[in-house]
Amino acid sequence: MTDKSLSLYTDHPRTYRDNRFVYPVLSRRSQGISLGVNLNPDKVCNFDCIYCQVDRRSEAETRFVETERLIAELDDMFRFVTSGEIYRDPAFCEVPPALRRLNDVAFSGDGEPTTYRNFDSIISAVADVKRRHGLDQTKLVLITNASMFQRAAVQRALEVLDRNNGEVWAKLDAGTAAYFQQVDRTKIPFRQVLENITAAARVRPLVIQSLFIRIDDVPPPDAEIEAFCNRLSEIVAVGGQIKLVQVYTVARQPAESNVTALRSDEVEQIASRVASGTGLCTQPFC
Repeated sequence: MTDKSLSLYTDHPRTYRDNRFVYPVLSRRSQGISLGVNLNPDKVCNFDCIYCQVDRRSEAETRFVETERLIAELDDMFRFVTSGEIYRDPAFCEVPPALRRLNDVAFSGDGEPTTYRNFDSIISAVADVKRRHGLDQTKLVLITNASMFQRAAVQRALEVLDRNNGEVWAKLDAGTAAYFQQVDRTKIPFRQVLENITAAARVRPLVIQSLFIRIDDVPPPDAEIEAFCNRLSEIVAVGGQIKLVQVYTVARQPAESNVTALRSDEVEQIASRVASGTGLCTQPFC
């Protein structure tokens, strides 16, 4: 892969051409094209992760989600990608043939998507557009910090995902409350996140997305990785289903200057420890 095509993995602008809400990326974890749906153009998030690459100090150009425009953008992007026209764009022309596929529509963006007030309605609308295009095999992926699963609207949205080839990627970056607060910086209690992940995983298999970093050039302590494994094992012990644990590090410039990426061998070592410590399918992304 050339330097130009490799940069597609690290350059993920959340705008594309004149679009405000829907943007294509080459996703290293999806191994194909992912259409991002940004439900937080106001850059508001209930976490303030030290590794986040969103610059929340700058003012957002768009503050509200215009549902009709979002659906129209998605409709156009489905045609753009499935027709192959996207690969005539200079930004995507060097995507390798094996990755020239539409893998998913991912609810991600500049904040936590489940904080969107009408989350269940927008999930249903997107599922309808996907169905009209005959894209039953294309996933709907919710990339989430799992902080809002207790809300009725979010539970309804998860049920819509279940019926439409949906997949939940729940964020878990820590094994202890202290490290969770250091990394994710939120008023949401660690216990609430764990309880939400556990409850959701008892209904459907989840993907756990775990990003580990160096803080002031120090990698996660061994005791923290052991605690992380224990939390995963506790979820499984009460009937939670975890289909995959993704272990990765930062690929783009974080907002905090004291946060840097782990080395590839460090990511692989953590993934190996998780796999051996939990028995779960674990995949490193370096």
